[in-house]
Amino acid sequence: MSEKLQKVLAQRGLGSRREMERIISAGRVKVDGRVATLGERVDPSGDIVVDGWRLGHRPLPKGRVLIYHKMTGEMCTRSDPGGRPLVFDKLPAIRQGRWVAVGRLDINSSGLMLFTTDGELAARLMHPSTGVVRRYAVRVLGRASPDAFTQLTRGIMLEDGMARFTEMKDAGGDGANHWYHVAIMEGRKREVRRLFAAAGLVVSRLIRIGYGPVDLPRTLRPGCSRPLAAPAVAELYTVAGLVAPQKPR
Repeated sequence: MSEKLQKVLAQRGLGSRREMERIISAGRVKVDGRVATLGERVDPSGDIVVDGWRLGHRPLPKGRVLIYHKMTGEMCTRSDPGGRPLVFDKLPAIRQGRWVAVGRLDINSSGLMLFTTDGELAARLMHPSTGVVRRYAVRVLGRASPDAFTQLTRGIMLEDGMARFTEMKDAGGDGANHWYHVAIMEGRKREVRRLFAAAGLVVSRLIRIGYGPVDLPRTLRPGCSRPLAAPAVAELYTVAGLVAPQKPR
């Protein structure tokens, strides 16, 4: 049975479907000796070559998920011309495929990141239609007025559409800064910072503390990772609307 090429590549753990669409469009994929085109359907057991590397016929084992505690100053890209630290350099090596990030955090943000070898799982968890909640601890200069609180939870028009926090709680603070715990059901670029800015508040620190059913462990030090336990991996697959592997690794 044929399947779309970008889906086959994502299932092999090479990245999300969106990433695979980009490398196909760039002419970096060959199928049966010819340059592939975006959207074409292929036999998963066919001869598929990516950047000169021939894929095996067996899909990579699914169910591998890492949790990582990102530090401020780290980039979520695979390379950086400026030589800044990369989160991917901190992850354990794998024999086949590669780690796919489930969403990103900007260089000035820290906290929980999820990585998986299953590109389809990553794509589902990131897609707005899945409705996976992201939770953040946010420190701002000053305090949110009642009007700002209402705006942030009811919705503010940003340059790329309406946005709002599905939950917002006062988490206290002393001096000029104040903490809030917020939840949002999508991951547009710098969306949390832009929402606060639209309400007249400047974010001075942003920490992701949860993604779907996964919380940032208090015992996981910044710059460190650990495998996600099998029951939690199965729960992620359920949230994503996918069937969990029988033997996650």
